[in-house]
Amino acid sequence: MSSVTITGEKYDIDDVTRRYVMKKLSRLEKYLPRHARKSASAEVKLRQINEAHGNKYEVEVLLHVPDKTLMAKDSTMNMLAAIDIVEAKLVTQLHKYKDTVVAHVGRRRLLSRLKRA
Repeated sequence: MSSVTITGEKYDIDDVTRRYVMKKLSRLEKYLPRHARKSASAEVKLRQINEAHGNKYEVEVLLHVPDKTLMAKDSTMNMLAAIDIVEAKLVTQLHKYKDTVVAHVGRRRLLSRLKRA
């Protein structure tokens, strides 16, 4: 990914959390189409919240890819667990994005059509 911005709202980002976020986002690159790998960028917002049902940390990721912005958000008691959940949501969205953007043409069919012409 070309750029990753990590910000914390009411949350001090330590080195362990920063490395964990970078590790998880770098895993997403393999799900991106080839044309989108260099131009993709991410904005990560880590928040500390106090909700009535006990969730204390919230993670929101905006992933900017060509022609689309993917967003995933989750809140849990553990910051690292929230990052894991957001990564899983983004993987699902990237699969759908790749299916709509990349043309799926069977190689055999394409070659056989070219031979006939």
